[in-house]
Amino acid sequence: MAAPTIFETCQPRDDILRGAVTDADFAADLASVLSGSGSPAYADPARFFANTYPTRGLRNLLANVCRRLSGAGGEAAAIFRLDTSYGGGKTHGLIALVHAAQGMHGVADASEFLDPSLLPAGKVRVAAFDGENADPANGRALGDGVLAYTPWGEIAYALAGPPGYERVRKSDELRAAPGAGTLQELFGGEPTLILLDELSVYLRKVRRLDDARDQLTAFLTSLFKAIENAPKAALVYTLAIGKADGGAPDAYSEENRFIADQMAEAESVSARKATLLNPTADDETIQVLRRRLFESIDPDAAADVAGKYRGLWSAHADSLPTSVNPSSNAETFADSYPLHPEVLETLTGKTATLATFQRVRGMLRLLARTVGQLWEEHPDDATAIHLHHIDPGHEPIRQEILTRLGQDAYAPAIANDIAGPAGRRSLAQEIDATNHGSLPPYAEYAARTIFMHTLAFNEPLKGLAPDQLRYSMLGPELDISFIEKARKNFVTESAYLDDRPAAPLRFLAEANLSQIIRREEQHIDSAEAQAELNDRIRRIFDGPVFDAITFPGGPFDVPDEVGDGCPKLVVVSYDAVSVGATVDEVPDLVERIYSRKGAESLSLRALRNHLVFVAAEEARKSNMQDRSRRRLALRELKKPERLAELAEHQQDQVREQHRRSEQELAVAIQQAYRHVFYPSRNRLGSHLVDLAHTAIDMQSSSESPGAGQRQIVRALRDLGKLRLSEDQPDSPAYVRDRTPLKKGQISTGVLRDEFRRDPGLPMLSGNDVFIRGIRRGVELGEYVYQRGDLLYGPGDPAPTIEIDEQSMIFTMAYARNELIWPRPSNEELKPGTSSEIRDKPDGPEPSPESGFAVTTVPAEFSAEGPFSEALIKLWEQARDRQVEALAILTISMFEARDAFPMVNAVNAVSGATKTIRFEGGYETRDGGTLELAFRGPPSDAQPVREFLQPQFRDAPESTIEAAFHLEFTDGLPLDGDAPEQLAGQLTRFAGGAAHVSASAQACPADQPSKDDRPADDGDTA
Repeated sequence: MAAPTIFETCQPRDDILRGAVTDADFAADLASVLSGSGSPAYADPARFFANTYPTRGLRNLLANVCRRLSGAGGEAAAIFRLDTSYGGGKTHGLIALVHAAQGMHGVADASEFLDPSLLPAGKVRVAAFDGENADPANGRALGDGVLAYTPWGEIAYALAGPPGYERVRKSDELRAAPGAGTLQELFGGEPTLILLDELSVYLRKVRRLDDARDQLTAFLTSLFKAIENAPKAALVYTLAIGKADGGAPDAYSEENRFIADQMAEAESVSARKATLLNPTADDETIQVLRRRLFESIDPDAAADVAGKYRGLWSAHADSLPTSVNPSSNAETFADSYPLHPEVLETLTGKTATLATFQRVRGMLRLLARTVGQLWEEHPDDATAIHLHHIDPGHEPIRQEILTRLGQDAYAPAIANDIAGPAGRRSLAQEIDATNHGSLPPYAEYAARTIFMHTLAFNEPLKGLAPDQLRYSMLGPELDISFIEKARKNFVTESAYLDDRPAAPLRFLAEANLSQIIRREEQHIDSAEAQAELNDRIRRIFDGPVFDAITFPGGPFDVPDEVGDGCPKLVVVSYDAVSVGATVDEVPDLVERIYSRKGAESLSLRALRNHLVFVAAEEARKSNMQDRSRRRLALRELKKPERLAELAEHQQDQVREQHRRSEQELAVAIQQAYRHVFYPSRNRLGSHLVDLAHTAIDMQSSSESPGAGQRQIVRALRDLGKLRLSEDQPDSPAYVRDRTPLKKGQISTGVLRDEFRRDPGLPMLSGNDVFIRGIRRGVELGEYVYQRGDLLYGPGDPAPTIEIDEQSMIFTMAYARNELIWPRPSNEELKPGTSSEIRDKPDGPEPSPESGFAVTTVPAEFSAEGPFSEALIKLWEQARDRQVEALAILTISMFEARDAFPMVNAVNAVSGATKTIRFEGGYETRDGGTLELAFRGPPSDAQPVREFLQPQFRDAPESTIEAAFHLEFTDGLPLDGDAPEQLAGQLTRFAGGAAHVSASAQACPADQPSKDDRPADDGDTA
């Protein structure tokens, strides 16, 4: 049995059928209702409630406010906020309150909306302020010769007539808010309802008036207090919260945010919070639409039709989206009938994101005109109202879309592809006339559906997939094979559909220029496109940090020399090497260049830590090549003689696209060249070369197009591989232990080259950080520097550090053993005394009484590296120097994730006085900054850490230096396992890298040292 049509099962309301619905019928105007001049659809309570669906929010609002006004007992809120987007039913709710306060006379079934016993029995003073009707500059005429300039002026007149206005005349004329007591006088001891609507519009009107915003805040505070002190008074105000995520911004978003903030302030002053209500929840929208559009809908027919659609969806499941569940969709359809589920889904999920589409009000306007046209034309296939029944060729609907929704840019697309003007067929109409004869207009239905899916603010929302089109159109009277055939014909011939690869079915505002550009691309010479691409790659990877070598054929093209001092960036040709998204092995060409040098590639490369390689990803090569070809095509089309062949708006597009094409090509190159191979002992795969791999993430590769070195520098710095001139040098102890300097001495030239040779060392860009590392080593007492007669040690003024074979660096131990440091004093240089004094040990002298060593200056030690390793190094240094106990231990950390857990660890240490210091800051996602400096005990550091930890976790940029200072009351003995126990206790809470230092405890003069003999040097105790 065929499904019934909507004309058999539904009865639209009379004004919908007659097409008598005016703009005023969909634009609720509170002021006109109060004055009695409004549209009957709103001013007549019987008609108003007949057209109104009793949503949960509306029933809640009426019950609460009427309970307050009637004094019916029980707890009743006094202040209410109606919170929704524009067109979501706020003003509709206020009008319902006005009718309820006036007794809902003539309403057939008031109990559908609230308990009639809650209706106020006597007079209720009602005052409303509508920001759209306000006239703060000229004054709004209220009658009796009164001109009101402010909300309080209008409310005073509405509550108490001319005497009421006289009471606040000065406040109104001076734009100075009255006090709460004055406002309460206007209530006259009677039930009072005050309504505030569209305050954001009023704020926009007064933004040039001095102090207007502050006075509105003062008025709201006074009004809240007055309402709070009047037991039968209620205040209801509206606030448009704007479009949902992904929608266009509201025109009054700033003003609405200000109102929300001021209301919150007024609530805090009055100690009474507003009750938030949403007049129309999302799940009630469909019922609101059905109630307003239709007088009656046969529920049995709704279930029957939904069942037939469910059978169709099940039968064609393979051709429909996987998200379509026949059973659940049929349940939804039964509730929304006669509206197909896709209608509401598209209007709420796509069309409603347009700033000019006012949610429920906008849907009613569009659907009212659609229902009117359907009942006028009676199409045989209308078993439900589908998206394809919204006809942009019908003049009222066309005007609604082009004018009210502001989509006039699509006028050419409508006329050419969907619905032609009188006397001329559109493309879809031509296809239907040729292929479908007496059948439903499949091509026009397809075009209309695509068009409705195009109306959205966000690009990703625009359009739909072919399977979604089939679901939207399929019905008992429409064959799915004809739907698919019509779609293909229309897509092939359309001049306005988006024809980009993988683009959804959606319209463009202009004829697709991509067809023109694509034809031009086919005429571009391949060699010319490759030359353009290669030249752009060379320019992108040129830069100040690396010396770029592009497209080497082998080791012979990459010299093994220092050159200008910059590390070398080898840009491998995309034709020679390309890698997959996952990299398990080092490409052969990269391995050969890294390992070998020279024309015959027989010699081993020396400066291996001087090379970085970047290679393209196989899957992204074609996009890079296509972008190069496209840029050349646009360059050709941009020539004056070629531009003249195009329409004016297309000429502008060609210029703009040509301008963008350079950036798009740069982005494509950097997204392809995202695989970096760099020297490291952590080898990649099974290769025997010291190369590791990292991939630049797609977001980073798209930043700063045209500056390819920047992303590589960032990636290597994040890995701790690359040091720039502004970076901190590595710790002197680390450099000493990882280089030949550990033997005691080395020239600065050889040590600098060691950073170019050893893949286990950081790569240095320039010499600045290297020189600072030497100075830091001298200042910390780890190094001594000598060049000729110049000797530079701890405490000396810093000289110029030269990098050559004549400049030497000594470890402090070597310098002491070789009597290089400390330098001889003047007395030591006197004739006859030099040898005696220079042979004297540097350690402490025996005490005359005991003969044992006495240390006057505590020894100091330091270590850097992974936290547990740094502590082990520290204990070893102290024990090697035969220290008995440590008096002070200081731990420095530079990462928040390591530093914050240390607060608990340090707090748990016993037998020590503990001090914690934090210095640093962070930047929020919105650009705010915070700088901090804290010093105190762990008990005070705990709440500081609890606050900072989530902030640092969320911050895109942050820096912190944390120091944990422990002074051991009786010293930390080193002859047992106390240090190891302490290390275990500390590292259990925190890992990461750290700098640790310690001072030895001095040995008392009457107690022998560890080995009962004088110490060997001055650093022991």
